[in-house]
Amino acid sequence: MEKDRKETPVSPILGKQSVSLQKPVYMIDSASIVGKKEGEGPLGDLFDLVGEDDMFGAQTWEDAESTLQKEALGTALRKAGWKAQEVRYLFAGDLLGQEIATSFGLVNYELPLFGLYGACSTCGLSLTLASMIISGGFADKAACVTSSHFASAEKEFRFPLAYGNQRPLSATWTVTGSGAFLLGAEKTGKARAKITGLTPGKIVDYGLKDSMNMGACMAPAAADTIEQHLKDFGRQPDYYDKIITGDLGKVGQTVLIDLLNKKGIDISGQHMDCGIEIFDAGEQDTHAGGSGCGCSAVTLSAYVLKMLEEGVWKRVLFAPTGALLSKTSFNEGQNVPGIAHGVVLESPV
Repeated sequence: MEKDRKETPVSPILGKQSVSLQKPVYMIDSASIVGKKEGEGPLGDLFDLVGEDDMFGAQTWEDAESTLQKEALGTALRKAGWKAQEVRYLFAGDLLGQEIATSFGLVNYELPLFGLYGACSTCGLSLTLASMIISGGFADKAACVTSSHFASAEKEFRFPLAYGNQRPLSATWTVTGSGAFLLGAEKTGKARAKITGLTPGKIVDYGLKDSMNMGACMAPAAADTIEQHLKDFGRQPDYYDKIITGDLGKVGQTVLIDLLNKKGIDISGQHMDCGIEIFDAGEQDTHAGGSGCGCSAVTLSAYVLKMLEEGVWKRVLFAPTGALLSKTSFNEGQNVPGIAHGVVLESPV
């Protein structure tokens, strides 16, 4: 008799820095909550909730951002029909010092929290880590939440609003918004998308120092992650219906496409940037476009997942970008390094 043969398990480790999920992780549901300006933009009708007042009933900008996170997660849970206690782990973060929007906003859910900081790439970072945890069998359900607020970000990184400083045309407008995503190991009923691959990014520093040109600062990291992702998976750009960055804006988009063209990679036919999509540059005076943790998160929830859910797009590479700076590093004249995390999202249809 022949001895029983055991199949060699396929390793999820792919190429230099990617992960291929042998069993997809499902995006069960999501929610997006935005401020008044975002609600007046091209995607306004797609968001779950648009605030009439960017204070959201709070006393400070920081409390308003915490309210955004609390309401976004609550809305996602209600839409999915989940109880908060069903969520094994929370993966969440924001732009503020010590992540106070997250800690104060989600405290009452009383769930184990992985507090994350990836700057404006935090949505991609949280989805990456939650997917690996679920795929590895360490959780069956997880939630990812992130947020930004125009006023709290200006206060944290730039100038008091009352200062009324002039913004250059290369500047982006921090989105007031929060996105929440519920991930599960099993497709129970419906799902908005499935996650099948991941390419965590690395820090890329081209020596740029202009915090009013964040798109240019982050574009090299986006180019690095996208290039490595395509190499690791052995794919061409047209494998994807869209290759989506988070908040490069118009300046960063130009830099990204130019950098990849020099490597022989042309993504001009597939590229989309959430910061360009969320505002009407001609009508809303947002200069280069939108940015902030909430930019890619709410655009993903309201628009990208809708296109995947309806089968209009079959697969996308979602690669939000972050600028790794603080008030201290900027005031000390340090560079503004970037990072981008790639997540492969496919239609559940």
